[in-house]
Amino acid sequence: MKRTTISLIAVATALAAVTGIASLTSPEGDAAPQNKAAARLPVERSSLMCPAPSTSELAETLYTSFTPAGGEGAGGGGDAEKPTAELRPSASVLADTDAAPAKDDKDADDEKEAGDSAAAARKPAPDKPVVVLEAPGKPVAADADGGEAPALVGTATGALAPGWTAQQTTTVPAGGGRGLLGVSCTAPDTDFWFPAASLAERRQDYVHLTNPDDTSAVADIELYGKDGELKSTLSEGITVPPGGTVPVLLSTLTADKADDVTVHVTTRTGRVGAVVRSADETDGSDWLAASADPAGTAVLPGIPADATSVQLVAFAPGQEDADLRVQLAGPTGTITPAGFEKLRVKSGMTAMIDLKDVTRGEAGTLVLSPAEKGRETPVVAALRVVRGKGEKKEVAFIPAAAPVGARATVADNRDKGSFLSLTAPGKAAQLKVSVSAGTRGGTAAVKTYTVKAGTTLTITAPVPEGLRGTFALTVQTVSGGPVHASRMLEVPDDGIPMFTVQNLSDDRGTVSVPVAEQDLSVLDD
Repeated sequence: MKRTTISLIAVATALAAVTGIASLTSPEGDAAPQNKAAARLPVERSSLMCPAPSTSELAETLYTSFTPAGGEGAGGGGDAEKPTAELRPSASVLADTDAAPAKDDKDADDEKEAGDSAAAARKPAPDKPVVVLEAPGKPVAADADGGEAPALVGTATGALAPGWTAQQTTTVPAGGGRGLLGVSCTAPDTDFWFPAASLAERRQDYVHLTNPDDTSAVADIELYGKDGELKSTLSEGITVPPGGTVPVLLSTLTADKADDVTVHVTTRTGRVGAVVRSADETDGSDWLAASADPAGTAVLPGIPADATSVQLVAFAPGQEDADLRVQLAGPTGTITPAGFEKLRVKSGMTAMIDLKDVTRGEAGTLVLSPAEKGRETPVVAALRVVRGKGEKKEVAFIPAAAPVGARATVADNRDKGSFLSLTAPGKAAQLKVSVSAGTRGGTAAVKTYTVKAGTTLTITAPVPEGLRGTFALTVQTVSGGPVHASRMLEVPDDGIPMFTVQNLSDDRGTVSVPVAEQDLSVLDD
């Protein structure tokens, strides 16, 4: 008998066995329903990466971890393993960790001994997580001081996975990296765009690459200035070790200088979390998160009312130039800023326009859309925003934001200085804003807001009653059109209006699971 015949008989026998089992396990022997839509189920595993916060010995970093309540359906039934959500030091940091006993300082004075003990207490143990979340609905926090705080890599499973969010907030009161640096810890991906980076002499911009997986990732970095791609010989094939992190100073990748640069990070193998840390000699520092995926329309939410400088940086990654209409959605409607009606972004080139104090005392959201209806050219974009004047200035970045979608969360909100911007660029929308209990106490609460079409609603974040510690904010779309949102956190210091802005985008806490059903037609010859 030929091998082909034997193989067909074997396949038919196996399929018959499978369909027989399906019939036995189906209620009353019925076949699976036909044409049933795919179900959306909670994800069972999430990964996040937080970059190394700072090299300044003056840095004070707070990590906050949170999973919204309501994801308890994930992770299987009662026999499932206990859910976990932990952030641990990256492998590259652990490889350099000095495991030797502390030096004998019995001859040192009490102050030196206390300082050494505090430093040892801050240094993460190789086998100990930095932040451990134990239950949905209540955030947890941990802190670290100094310039040796590591990058963190984490995984959440079971009921803690859907919507898992972590925030890293660092305060540096003085020095070259001065500022309030905030970033939502990133999920791994293979493609990132960062408009608004820079190779200017006054700037030091690093792209931090972190690998959450057990095998090496290989990444490429492309830089684009106002005249196109910049020449580089060192930006290809950057290896990121398993569970490790690699910071790359952008100015070492090219001899060219450019005030405004778009950074494109892709991976050849594996996946990484990527974010850019920018430090300016005069304007302070902050993290630049990736822009939303290239699209014909870009929404950049949450420009502060007192912004003294707003610079828009955009890039068109496709083969065609983009002609964009520039609008500002404020509290009462959408306007076109005088003198900035349109922006042309040439293919493969970075464009920048200085919008100055475009908000003029009213918080708003910048909306970029096709200048010609029906002709959409994908773009990525980000804003560089400055508050304050003279020596009392501080910078933050607002990349284009994806919609809130079903649900989005931001952690590390304070009793003072937390503001939420909600923009409905098309249709009006109704939203539910939930505030969690605090990390050390407080009562969760829920409020409902309506955002009118073409406007930005800016609110002081609701505060949980009896709050102790920090809390999380969760925004859910109840009805209406898409909403784009951001949270501004401000922590003034010595007259400097320190602030940072994080976008809220769909947490992808659920995944579409197709319905499987038996199909005997595969047996037909």
